[in-house]
Amino acid sequence: ALANEISVSELAAAWMPSTPDVDVKIAFARQAGDEAGHFQLVADRLMVLGFELASFRPPGANPLFDYLRDLSTTVERVAAGLFTLESIAYAVNENFMAFCHQRGDAETVRIYREYIQPDELRHHKLGRQLLVKYATEPESQQRAKEVVGRVLEIATAARAQAAARMGTACFPGC
Repeated sequence: ALANEISVSELAAAWMPSTPDVDVKIAFARQAGDEAGHFQLVADRLMVLGFELASFRPPGANPLFDYLRDLSTTVERVAAGLFTLESIAYAVNENFMAFCHQRGDAETVRIYREYIQPDELRHHKLGRQLLVKYATEPESQQRAKEVVGRVLEIATAARAQAAARMGTACFPGC
């Protein structure tokens, strides 16, 4: 969870300066701030559960974020980040909350339900609105579809590999 939150925050912050559209710049700035806030919420919860935050190291390169960092247009970035990543995160977090609930961890469920999930849903909905605004030509619409498909493909493969390494299929998104 920490790795996902910090990675998405860094990505949105990195995209902001080179995105020409002011409304999208602001959306990325808000996303970066929200994801940093999620990082802190998760970190605080993990520390209560005995995790040594000092042992956390931000993740290195991975195929998904390598792909995402190379996206250069507004439509590509919105389709990949706000629309697709946030949709993935929302769905994965729902499963994670069910897992926590089954384990009796009501506090983690509360944190996700009250703070993280509303932000993830808001980011996704904003991504959809921005795609409607900016993906107006057949070429940009096709490119958005391609990017969404590629993000889903890479994310699915990465999650399967991580789940196999961890021996679980349930962990939080971004």
